[in-house]
Amino acid sequence: MAILENIRKRTTILILIIGLALFAFVISGVFTSSNFGGAKVGSAVAEINGNEVSIDAFRSKIEAASRRYGPTTSSMQLVNQVWDQEVKNTILEEQFDNLGIGIEQDQIIDFLRTTGYAQNPQFQNENGVFDANIFKNTIAEWKNANDGQYGAWLETEKTIIQLAKEQAYYNLIKAGVGATLKEGELDYKLANEKVDIKYVRVPYSSIADSTVAVTKSEISSYISAHKEDYKQEDARDIQFVYFEEKASSADETAVKNKIATLLDDQYIFNKNKPAVTGSAINDTIVGFKDTKDVAAFLDRNSDTKFDTIFKAKKDLPALFADTLMTLGIGDVYGPYRDGNFYKLSKMVARKGNGSVKASHILIAYEGATRANPSVKRTKEEAEEKANELLKDAKKTGTVFVELARDNSDGPSAANGGDLGYFQRGTMVPKFNDFAFGNSTGTIGLVETDFGFHVIKIDDKQDVYQIATVSREIVPSEETINTLFTDATKFEMESIEGSKSFLDLAKESKYLVRPVNKIKAMDENLPGLASQRNIVQWAFNKDSKIGDIKRFNINNGYAVVQLTAAYAEGLMDVADASASVLPIIRKQKKAAQIISANQNKAMEAYATDNNVSATTASALTVKSPTIPGAGSEPIVVGTAFSLGENETSGLIEGNTGVFMVAVTKKTDAVKLDNYSTYANSLKNANSAKVNTAVYNALKEGSEIIDNRATFY
Repeated sequence: MAILENIRKRTTILILIIGLALFAFVISGVFTSSNFGGAKVGSAVAEINGNEVSIDAFRSKIEAASRRYGPTTSSMQLVNQVWDQEVKNTILEEQFDNLGIGIEQDQIIDFLRTTGYAQNPQFQNENGVFDANIFKNTIAEWKNANDGQYGAWLETEKTIIQLAKEQAYYNLIKAGVGATLKEGELDYKLANEKVDIKYVRVPYSSIADSTVAVTKSEISSYISAHKEDYKQEDARDIQFVYFEEKASSADETAVKNKIATLLDDQYIFNKNKPAVTGSAINDTIVGFKDTKDVAAFLDRNSDTKFDTIFKAKKDLPALFADTLMTLGIGDVYGPYRDGNFYKLSKMVARKGNGSVKASHILIAYEGATRANPSVKRTKEEAEEKANELLKDAKKTGTVFVELARDNSDGPSAANGGDLGYFQRGTMVPKFNDFAFGNSTGTIGLVETDFGFHVIKIDDKQDVYQIATVSREIVPSEETINTLFTDATKFEMESIEGSKSFLDLAKESKYLVRPVNKIKAMDENLPGLASQRNIVQWAFNKDSKIGDIKRFNINNGYAVVQLTAAYAEGLMDVADASASVLPIIRKQKKAAQIISANQNKAMEAYATDNNVSATTASALTVKSPTIPGAGSEPIVVGTAFSLGENETSGLIEGNTGVFMVAVTKKTDAVKLDNYSTYANSLKNANSAKVNTAVYNALKEGSEIIDNRATFY
């Protein structure tokens, strides 16, 4: 009450403080926002070949996508999905306009017939077939009586029109894609002409990397000569220390001790009752061992409720199942740790043979419940077949699994009729009665609404009803406060700068985790999951190399340092050296090997380099892999250019320098017609059209991406 009175006396001051705080928040937002002096709300999120995409329209599409995909898709996933679709639609729409591609109502209906929309029962007739008139009438009804559904349809229609245009556009291109008989013949020969070789390979690994010097200027020259291979996007490197909010060993012990106190009765002093003669203890709290109402006990004392379902051994915690299943009625086991919980378990009840494992062969008939429409046998025919199978199943040596796999009409046929373990009430009554009324190994026939079942009882197990008190192992308030203190201290000492981020972490035995080449629109960071705020900070124009910041994240804190920034364009020598250095080193090794072995015969080449000649047979141009050497297309191609008994010069391969002698060449068997191979080539080329054409169009487009400004 005294606190409330002090608050009332200082109402004016509080209002002023709150007002100043709100004002500071607003001003801070204005001056720190990435929009200040840059992109404004309502401006373009992108410019694609000169066409602006407004942020308002983009956000509307994200909202629509969010309604479609639901809460399982993150906001950045939605942003990126909508972005990809927007870029694609804009680029392709230019092509549609240039070619005059449009879609009329009849074309929409034709398109619907070939897509999943035709499977919508609302658009189908009594035979389950898409009906154009029903489709038109349904849309008309929505327009007149259901604004919500009609509005949703209009959005769907836009998507359909876009897809139909794409189909028409790509079909135009595919019409010009083909393959001649000569191309088919060549493709056949590349796969079927074979060559046998004898070869000597001096591997590049025979020369130590340390003996081959590569200069920065050589790396720079290589990058300049291969610019397309060494383009880089705007990217950032960070390193971080993760302070995970998890229970300490003291917290674990506290949870264990707390749950242990629930085992036995507790006696407490009740000052509101008159003391019992000779004792001041008046109340008894019944423990888990002696409680008669386990459900109520768990409601009061457990993080989980009483599960009344009987469970087989396989459904009990794997590490403790053997112990739990041997408990007597009323016996308690624990405390024990299972995952992130400490538990006490009590055997409440058990049922002998309460779970049955069975297999069956279902013989259905026309008209039976859920019978496949393809089943045309009568009930009498089904019964006759079931009886025959019953006799076969009982014969010595019969494998029931194979019998079920070959004859059953049920969905379990693929599994040899195996239904797994089930408890009473799971199956229909007659099936249930047979399974629980007979011993293991029994085979019999039962009729149900589904048809005739030849049933084999494979196994029986006891089931148990176990009540478990569980307490989650969570960090205490003291642990959480200590974690915050440690994270803050590490952040401040790192920023202070007397010691490096890595040295400070090493002193405190913290693990430093690097994350390299983060892109501006990335969301997930290895070790931290979804952390868009860290990515945004790393790309903020005010963030400098070496800057450090602490972030509140799920289950703790991350102290992050920005360690590198990469500008969009050509990689510099330092960034590209990791991939370029091995290439140049290999080229130099090849030159060194070739220079030292000019004009040598194969035997001398092998002897002088301490290697042996070996053979490879049935090599083809389409599969240019040499056993023991790997993929060597240049070597195999060179072999095909030689005649039998001819020997090549030194060949610079992928894994070493080769010398090859052709021992045998086998021509492909001539065919009367190569149309099959030509058609195969045509189909393969057509299948690539959609992706290849769009990627080419996208590569040639000018796209300005402003997403990072808004998200």
